[in-house]
Amino acid sequence: MTESGTGSRLHPALRQFAAARTDLSPENLDVVRRSLDSRRRESAAALDPGGVEISDETAEFEGRSVAVRVYRGRPSPAPAVVYCHSGAFVLGNLDTDHLQCVEFARRAECTVISVGYRLAPEHPHPAAVDDALTALRWAVAKSVELQLNSSRIAVAGNSAGGALAALLAQAAAARSAPPVVFQLLHQPVLDDRSTPSQREFTNTPGFDGPAVEQMWRYYLPGAHPTEPARSTAPARRADVTGLPPTFISCSELDPLRDEALDYARRLLGAGVATELHVFPGTCHGFDSLLPDWEVSRQLFALQSAALRRALHD
Repeated sequence: MTESGTGSRLHPALRQFAAARTDLSPENLDVVRRSLDSRRRESAAALDPGGVEISDETAEFEGRSVAVRVYRGRPSPAPAVVYCHSGAFVLGNLDTDHLQCVEFARRAECTVISVGYRLAPEHPHPAAVDDALTALRWAVAKSVELQLNSSRIAVAGNSAGGALAALLAQAAAARSAPPVVFQLLHQPVLDDRSTPSQREFTNTPGFDGPAVEQMWRYYLPGAHPTEPARSTAPARRADVTGLPPTFISCSELDPLRDEALDYARRLLGAGVATELHVFPGTCHGFDSLLPDWEVSRQLFALQSAALRRALHD
């Protein structure tokens, strides 16, 4: 799609970002990391948590340890969400989706455990998945100490974090991880194979097709798209029966759009209760670009309501 064609479909509120690109080239990766970390650190420091208690901790389980940030949004023992941040597997830290974690803790009245997983290319697969599993297992093992309701734990993730959350849900369904009652996936990375939306959106703001290709090269070095045994993309799982109820949200003008739609259809076909929202005129990361925009607030409200129903009903 041409840039002018994309721009005509982009909501007017987002057109100020029409020229923004995520350049994940090796020579530019450190610059992008520093810029993103600086912006998100400043926004996290400026955010009023509105009564949510926040603490940085270390999750340790069977010799593994990972940094986590705990957001307590209601009296204990509370249901919990293990959350994985965005960043194409190569960007971000505990500040990246700080706003989203505060929103979930407050609105869904739960405890959110945000995972500071290791990043590629320094730490390719399976480092990030191992860290997310460590956080989930730690939360359950330490549920009394953390004042959590271990029978009401959900997983959630944004973009690449959506892939990690989906893999946690799959591991739980396979009984290789503690059970989870719900998964929330926003603009998720789910499939390392090419899709029509990835081929169409080659110059969209926020994230584009070339960035998707580079992301997978970092995360799965040496993998080939025709070799499913070498990939751990959630969409590669042949059988999705038995997965927990699911909420999926995605953007219209996003190279990741079609894999979200395909995964939602597969879940529905397998009898998994699935709620799907596609936000027209939006690009990848719109809720981070304009968190106070009406559409972003609508997204937060829908996500939080879904979490609240899953965790409390």
